[in-house]
Amino acid sequence: MNREDLLLKYYEALSERLGPSHWWPGKSPFEIAVGAILVQNTNWVNVEKAIDNLRANDGLTPKGLRKFSTEELQELIRPSGFFRMKAIRLNKFLDFLDENSAKCITDLAEADTFELREKLLAVKGIGPETADSILLYALNKPVFVVDAYTRRIFNRHMLVHEDIDYHELQEYFMDVLDPDINLYNEYHALIVRTAKEWCKKSNPDCANCPLGKFLEN
Repeated sequence: MNREDLLLKYYEALSERLGPSHWWPGKSPFEIAVGAILVQNTNWVNVEKAIDNLRANDGLTPKGLRKFSTEELQELIRPSGFFRMKAIRLNKFLDFLDENSAKCITDLAEADTFELREKLLAVKGIGPETADSILLYALNKPVFVVDAYTRRIFNRHMLVHEDIDYHELQEYFMDVLDPDINLYNEYHALIVRTAKEWCKKSNPDCANCPLGKFLEN
């Protein structure tokens, strides 16, 4: 079985078992981008608390986020952890929008994907996973997002090596899958859900995992 067929088989198995993911949570593209920054080194439950704080204080627009002092912003996003560092990163992201004459992230939707990705990666504190999450989930760009969960699952299935880097792992998918935004979106979501439910860092439950059957072949 070639790689494309295999990856689609994995996707079908996950989709059939788990159903639609409705990923990524967020009421606006800007909120999604903010969430992508806040979720670094924490879980989504903590991010939701920070997002709720920002929403309650009209802070989920570029203009609204700018109005806070550094101390106010830090306090609002404190539940997300690393709040001092993340406050700096959010302000750097706002600077990025200003430098590109964008009133909101959606103003960059027509930009070339590769060029926009390079600009995002140049923003201090925005790495490949965060940049690609913004591109895919906030701007509907066909970029496959990978993470530690992706590496864990596909390494355990002996499809990628343990030390594979982000871009090589991303290419493992993008080299063969059609640039389908919906597929990329849902596939990543299913991978995250599977890793959290069955393919945990320790004591993986392969017997009940939707992908367990592939280990038997």
